[in-house]
Amino acid sequence: MGIFPVSRDSVYSSQALLILAVSLTAILLLLSITTAVAAENDITLQGPDVVIIAGEDKVIYEFRQNGQLRMVRVVPTWGKPYYLVPRDNTTGFGDLERADMLLPQWIIAEF
Repeated sequence: MGIFPVSRDSVYSSQALLILAVSLTAILLLLSITTAVAAENDITLQGPDVVIIAGEDKVIYEFRQNGQLRMVRVVPTWGKPYYLVPRDNTTGFGDLERADMLLPQWIIAEF
């Protein structure tokens, strides 16, 4: 026997703690790798670009995605904000610059 008496139970618990520490380290390493891969994939998915055009009587927000105009929000200095939507949603494939006519649309109620 040495300076510190060691029983069988303490040897098994030491091995169990070592296995637990190694497995937790492996799990954390795996999570960091998957997070890094997910972050790389998110770089290619970009959100909409917003162009803000400030005028004397209104502010216009143009929302573009992949270079195509998707939504126009107009916020007048007096009155409720409204959105400009195409007259026919089926033409232009969602690009408002290809739409033949844009009509205003107001939000009646929000919850």
